[in-house]
Amino acid sequence: MRVFGFAGWSGSGKTTLIEKIVPLLVARGKNVSLIKHAHHGFDLDRPGKDSYRHREAGCSEVLILAQERWALMHESRGAPELTLAEALARMSPCDLVLIEGYKAYSVPKLEVHRVAVGKPLLCPGDPNIVGIATDVAASALPVGLPKALPHFDINDAASIADFVFSHAVNVSKG
Repeated sequence: MRVFGFAGWSGSGKTTLIEKIVPLLVARGKNVSLIKHAHHGFDLDRPGKDSYRHREAGCSEVLILAQERWALMHESRGAPELTLAEALARMSPCDLVLIEGYKAYSVPKLEVHRVAVGKPLLCPGDPNIVGIATDVAASALPVGLPKALPHFDINDAASIADFVFSHAVNVSKG
């Protein structure tokens, strides 16, 4: 498997950009998966549903399946959060795993930056950022941006998809 990450402040457009490049990669015959790291709690289940009730009753894992999809929900119950390596080890084999979040991990990343968000660039402090997708011209980016860092228009999904796949790195599944 190969991995590539996306970094950026909330509201910068990481998810939207990923939505645009995944179909391009899939159309090229690539099997693409994604790990989304949330910095806050989340729940895919709803109170009152059987699976929710089973988890609330104490099940460590509940697997829900149907013809179209299946999902495995695992309750951490106070255990430490999975590392990126542990999360990757749980993924089915594929050509490329995109990672949204896990900012501290050493995988190549594309920074997604929008001026309107009002936040500074992350790339000067993160040597794993290998490119930047933004809504401003390269000449308008702040001084101090690493000179060799490739720059993409945030709407140029085809070029970004090429860059992502060519810069993804191989990983073993533990």
